[in-house]
Amino acid sequence: MSVYRKKVAVLISGRGSNMISLINATRTADFPAEIVVVGSNRPDAAGLSYARNEGIACFALDHKQYGKDREAFERDLDAKLEENGVELVVLAGFMRLLTPWFVNRWHNRLINIHPALLPAFPGLDTHERAIETGVKVHGATVHFVTAEMDVGPIIAQGIVQVEDTDDANRLGTRVLEIEHQIYPQALRLIASGNYRIHGMRVLATDK
Repeated sequence: MSVYRKKVAVLISGRGSNMISLINATRTADFPAEIVVVGSNRPDAAGLSYARNEGIACFALDHKQYGKDREAFERDLDAKLEENGVELVVLAGFMRLLTPWFVNRWHNRLINIHPALLPAFPGLDTHERAIETGVKVHGATVHFVTAEMDVGPIIAQGIVQVEDTDDANRLGTRVLEIEHQIYPQALRLIASGNYRIHGMRVLATDK
């Protein structure tokens, strides 16, 4: 019996290491999603070349060409997603703040990964802040995207220990390894549809 595979777009701004982990995961026959397109706001994003070499359609919309007109950029982005029949959008190092219009358009169909254990350390410089604050555990969070930055129902989290000898780079390297593990797991759950949202929690349900 074949598995229905939801059509996914991955949006990147750089090398796309999380994108690579997702591509590898979706190659398995029983994975309930397929990556049909990779998009970027930077035409020179290294991850685009990788995706093309994997036979995945790609597009780039240079946000600089739109000036301050974020809505025009997002309407063209939305059109690209619709052209490719996208059902779920996955942000994988996509360094653009999305407007409420776009977020609401893709409500509960737009997920992101953040390098911290939300709600702790939203925003930038999460590893430095974790060390400075003295926390003993750190990690990454996959969540649904809402209009408020780094806030949304939590799908998955992965934890690493903060070592006394850590600096931001060492800690960040271990967190990235965790990201590569939990993002495919989270996408599998959401694409399968076997979940429900209860407040800020995403709960797995029986098939």
